[in-house]
Amino acid sequence: MEQQLTLVLLPNSPKGASANFDEQTLDDASSSSSSSCTQTPRTFLKFFLYFSLVALAYYFIISTFTVSPVFISLDSPPVSPSGNVSSPKCDLFSGDWIPDPSGPLYTNLSCHHIQDFQNCLLNGRPDVNYLFWRWKPRDCDLPRFSPSQFLDRVRNKWWAFVGDSIARNHVQSLICILSQVEEVVEVYHDKEFRSKIWRFPSHNFTLSVVWSPFLVKSETLVSSSSSDIQLYLDQLDHKWTHQYSNFDYVVISGGKWFLKATIFHENNTVTGCHYCQGRNNLTDFGYDYSYRKTLKLLRSFVRDSTHKPLVLFRTTTPDHFENGEWNTGGYCNRTMPFKEDEAKLKTVDDVMRDVELDVFRNFGEGSTNFRLLDTTGMSLLRPDGHPGPYRHPHPFAGVKDKSSVQNDCLHWCLPGPIDSWNDVMVETILNR
Repeated sequence: MEQQLTLVLLPNSPKGASANFDEQTLDDASSSSSSSCTQTPRTFLKFFLYFSLVALAYYFIISTFTVSPVFISLDSPPVSPSGNVSSPKCDLFSGDWIPDPSGPLYTNLSCHHIQDFQNCLLNGRPDVNYLFWRWKPRDCDLPRFSPSQFLDRVRNKWWAFVGDSIARNHVQSLICILSQVEEVVEVYHDKEFRSKIWRFPSHNFTLSVVWSPFLVKSETLVSSSSSDIQLYLDQLDHKWTHQYSNFDYVVISGGKWFLKATIFHENNTVTGCHYCQGRNNLTDFGYDYSYRKTLKLLRSFVRDSTHKPLVLFRTTTPDHFENGEWNTGGYCNRTMPFKEDEAKLKTVDDVMRDVELDVFRNFGEGSTNFRLLDTTGMSLLRPDGHPGPYRHPHPFAGVKDKSSVQNDCLHWCLPGPIDSWNDVMVETILNR
């Protein structure tokens, strides 16, 4: 039987609640001035004037401070006790995952844009505890994502994501949240359904994802003996750069594709490779070489372009494979977040993150159109948020050897921890 999550949401405040509250206040005020007096006319006049003034003062105070009671609905961000959520001293990316009984802003039933591989509940994942956590920076409160406020802020704008399947995972998370306010319309997809464009008609808001896993120009040359990926490290990918002038906001990310076997080209010359055993005529420079070259080229492009959208670079996403990798029996079956001292980046992720920080560390200082979306640390603490074996429906049905079932410990369940990326993304871009 399929396990599905259903959340019951409280409606907004009923109409007339504010008026009823005011009427009760006015009744209390008028009753304060209704004391009876049976003194002499002069005494009566003094008391009448005195209590009239008291009643008027009381009415003024009450009507000033209680005329508009506040009702908090699901779409309202929580109020920060500090009153200074966007303080530049607050590190949004240093924090902890804390229990959140309110749960996600959408479910697998209310969002129709979840890719099958990430629809963990529909595929039979039996636990739901991973849905009830939120990211809490240590130095401030992070407002909960408000889809209606977001859509109001990006009216008549174009927001793009550029990268690989994690970028697609992220944009689907955002669409699921926004579709609770306005249903989205897909207006374009490429032949492989990897690059897409959506519109939110009533807000004239365009959202897109551009498939560009290497960010630079790449070609796959297939021969009888091998399939080699050619990377042109001095040419950014035209698939996204030719659209760049349309974007008002763009989130760019690299990732695990740089670990693949690749041949490097620079200045129309083959200069090296990564993971290229058997090619004695080529120097293996490693994946960090091509990643660094790519990010430096990206940095120069953003700096020198005459068009100045607000650019976010999202840092690397760690996987949580244990006792193997995706193709060697690795799995992820944890059901709780890590605490900070319980997790450590794998060498591959540590190297990629070091490259990212080295290239972009000082680039954003003084820049009005570049930010670093450093989600690596908060993502590292969520080994429970991946599809694992539930990338397919009921993966253990009829299977005797459960270890033979392939796990996905890189992408994220929807809904899931990746939804919190939107909280920090919005705070980083729109509120700072």
